[in-house]
Amino acid sequence: MTLSEASRITRIKIEYLEALEDGEYDRLPVDVYVKGFLRSYANCLGVDEQTLIRSYEKERGIKTNIEKAQNPQNKKDIEPINISPFIFTPRIMVIFAITVLTLASFFYIYREIGSFSDAPRLVILNPEQGAQIQDNSVVVEGVTEKDAKLFINDQPILVNDEGKFREDLTLQTGDNVINIKAVNKFGKEAAQTLTVAAHYQVEQSPNNSENSNGEREISKNGEKLEMEIRVDPGPVWLSVETDDNLVFSGTMLAGATQKFTADNKITLNSGKANATYVIFNGKDIGALGSGSGPVRGVIFNRDTNY
Repeated sequence: MTLSEASRITRIKIEYLEALEDGEYDRLPVDVYVKGFLRSYANCLGVDEQTLIRSYEKERGIKTNIEKAQNPQNKKDIEPINISPFIFTPRIMVIFAITVLTLASFFYIYREIGSFSDAPRLVILNPEQGAQIQDNSVVVEGVTEKDAKLFINDQPILVNDEGKFREDLTLQTGDNVINIKAVNKFGKEAAQTLTVAAHYQVEQSPNNSENSNGEREISKNGEKLEMEIRVDPGPVWLSVETDDNLVFSGTMLAGATQKFTADNKITLNSGKANATYVIFNGKDIGALGSGSGPVRGVIFNRDTNY
C-alpha cells in the first residue's frame, strides 16, 4: 500500500504519514492529533492501535531525552520514560491461554486424585443422634457429593444436582437404627449410624372389631376405606395414593406401620412386594406379592375382595 492510498483511506495528510514512518516527530502536531492519526492508520493497516500508540510514545520519549542529552544545560530535565514494556499481542494471548488450560488440567487431575483417595463428604442435617420423636415418621436430610450414591438402610435414595437428599422414614415404636451410607464413583464410602426413638401409640380404627375367628372386620356403619400397612423386613420404599391424591412417599423401616383412609380408592406402589403387608377394611390380606421385586399400581376399592 502506498502512502497516497493510505492518505486517501485515512484522510491523513501524506506529510504526516511520512513523518510518522520516518520518526520525524517535530513535523507532527500535538499528541492528541497524532494518537488520532495512529488509530486511523492502525485500522487502515489492520493492526492493533494500542501497539502503534505505545511504540510512538516510547520512540518520541527516547528522542526527546536524546535531544536533551545533547545539550548539557538540559541534562537535568531528562525524565525517565514510564511506559509499560508489556503489550498484548496474539502470540502472548495464545501463550496465556495455553498456560491457563495447563494449570486448569493439573488442578482437575489433582482434584480427581484427591477424590480417588478420599471418602465422600456426608453431612446429616436431620435428625440428631439419639433424637426422641413423638410421631411415627422422621425426615432424614443431609448433603453428600453430587455424584455419590446414597443408601439409607441399604435402600437407594435420590441425590439432587447439589448433593442434597431428603427422605421420609416411617418408624416403629421404640428405638430405630438408621444406617446412612454414601459411595463415590471410586468405591470409597462414608457412613453414619443414627439411633432414633419413636414414641407413639398404635391405635386401632374405631370402626374395626374382631369376629369369632379373631379377624378384624369393618363395621356395617363404616363408610371409609381403611388400610394398615406394615413392613417386614425393611426398609421398603412405598408410595400411597388415596382417591388419586399422593399422601405418602418415603421409606418405611422394618416393623413400621402406617394407616390410611379413603372414600373410594387406595393405590399402592412398593419397592418389595413380599415385605409389604396389608390389612384392608379389617381383613389381613398378607403380603402384596410373593416376589422380592417392586409392584406398582395395586388398587384397593369397595369392590376389592381378597
